[in-house]
Amino acid sequence: MKFDATFWVAISFIIFFAGLVYLKIPQKIIQLLDKMIADIKNEISESEKLRSESKALLDNAQNKLDTAKNESKKILDQAKEDSEKLVIELNDRFHKSAEIKKNSATKKISQMKDSAIKEIKNTSIKLAIDSVKKIISTSVDKSKLDNLFEKNLEETKTELKKINS
Repeated sequence: MKFDATFWVAISFIIFFAGLVYLKIPQKIIQLLDKMIADIKNEISESEKLRSESKALLDNAQNKLDTAKNESKKILDQAKEDSEKLVIELNDRFHKSAEIKKNSATKKISQMKDSAIKEIKNTSIKLAIDSVKKIISTSVDKSKLDNLFEKNLEETKTELKKINS
């Protein structure tokens, strides 16, 4: 019987597979694939673990960020409130100071006015007395004049004391 090339290819193919089975190559391939599957499962579980840890860290960081934002908002609100109070306080101080200065100036002006009025009265009274003295001394008898002068002088002094009081 004459065998053609196809027969010999089939026989070599069968021998090749028989050699693979004899050397346990399919079991080694299965073990290798099982090992790769286990490694992949380990990597997946590890990545899940890392993902959950990173999620926890992200949540923690987000909470800290929210807390920091709230704290900074509180600080800014407090600073704004304090600055408004300070502005109001300084404004009140300024107005009180201005009012005190105004009152002081008003009092000084009033005192100066009163002083000027008293000085004008005193000067006018002295002028009147001097004028009366001249008129009396030139027009009336000396003895009458002295009596009248003394009498008028006493009256004038009394009136001046009343006015100055």
